Amino acid sequence: MNNTFFLNALASYLVVIDPIGCALIFYSLTIGQSFKSRVRTLLKALGIAASIILLFGLLGQQLLASLGISMDALRVAGGILLFNTAFRMITSEPVPDKPHAVQVGDITVYPLTIPLMAGPGTLTLTVLLMADSVSPIEQTQVMLAAFLTLLATVALSLLAARLRRWLGKTGDEIIQRLLGVLLAALAIQFIANGIRGLFL
Repeated sequence: MNNTFFLNALASYLVVIDPIGCALIFYSLTIGQSFKSRVRTLLKALGIAASIILLFGLLGQQLLASLGISMDALRVAGGILLFNTAFRMITSEPVPDKPHAVQVGDITVYPLTIPLMAGPGTLTLTVLLMADSVSPIEQTQVMLAAFLTLLATVALSLLAARLRRWLGKTGDEIIQRLLGVLLAALAIQFIANGIRGLFL
């Protein structure tokens, strides 16, 4: 077993997926929702994200090549979708004293699964790591690293929900707007990287 390869894969997924950042964004998008609702959303997102990563790990290179789609094009598309969510986080009405969730619709698939948990960066990393794997054991290690990172994201998201009782209305609004700005910056970075790869 190549422990170095596994640790490199795990570190790469932790950086790209960013469980802490995902957890904070999840919190800001689910203000006022019940714990049961949060758990249900997270478990659905976990299943979908794990399935997408597994699919791309096994068939990613062949699938994209057959469709004529580059990962850079996927980065641009994911960045645009992410910016749309960020814009709504920044410009939405202030959260009331007894808040309801920020009205961004069902966040299970978008933006929680795509592009946060299984976005262009994660899918690109998966394809590259699987291409670098020299044995079925290393391919298994890639998938294990990805799934452990997703589990960490879910666990931190559940812990982040407890911030609700500590922050209050003003804290909620500040975090929502600040995270919206950070999310917008991340979206622009996705788009910029994609455009650079497509045209430069």
